[in-house]
Amino acid sequence: MAETNESNSTQTTQVWTSTQAYIMATLCLLVGCAVGYLLRGSVGGSSAPAPAAAAVEQQQAMPGGMGGGGGMGGAMGQQQMPSPEQLKAMADKQAAPLMEQLKSKSNDPALIAQIGNVYYDAHVFPTAIEYYNKTLAIDPKNAAVRTDMATAMFYNNDPDHSIAEFDRALKDDPKNGNALFNRGIVKWQAKMDVNGAVADWELLLKQNPNYEQADQVRMYMAQAKKHANIKPGQKTDKPAM
Repeated sequence: MAETNESNSTQTTQVWTSTQAYIMATLCLLVGCAVGYLLRGSVGGSSAPAPAAAAVEQQQAMPGGMGGGGGMGGAMGQQQMPSPEQLKAMADKQAAPLMEQLKSKSNDPALIAQIGNVYYDAHVFPTAIEYYNKTLAIDPKNAAVRTDMATAMFYNNDPDHSIAEFDRALKDDPKNGNALFNRGIVKWQAKMDVNGAVADWELLLKQNPNYEQADQVRMYMAQAKKHANIKPGQKTDKPAM
């Protein structure tokens, strides 16, 4: 499951851009705001990250690496991030036993979703989306899996379809906290819809007062509200945090 990461504080002028989250991205230039990592909605898969995801997280945690806010050049010179091909190869290996089970359980939505989770955790989002779609063809009301698919679509640079799938997940499960949390992040980071994001998070906290990520939600709300009147391309000297 993806965790939430914060960008380093800075007093320099930033530019509001429409840059979206890319695979393995850890920082996004959205007025210097903290970057929100979306939460996976389902609980049927392994709680531990796939080996490919663990390799990414280890690289991000290295001093001077992308996750630490340092220069990319030095970090990449010390230890190169896994390529998309390497990530998929690792995920394919981990998914192999599940694929074998699928031969005799071709209509098992939980098993198919678990395969999707393997590819999601490895950041192989197109393949994750493929298996989530197969799950939903069998179990269309599964809001947790639809939330996962919507999240993967965002990371796969498709925010419009992402929001549409969050909308459908919330139609089936209006109090789905992760769907509201994630839709708010997508509205904020990909669509620059601060008011829409804040509305989602306010509803989330109202419906789920004991939500596990409540403190993070409040932080995002405070950060988003600081830039509510900033237009795309407009410069601001507001600090990141």
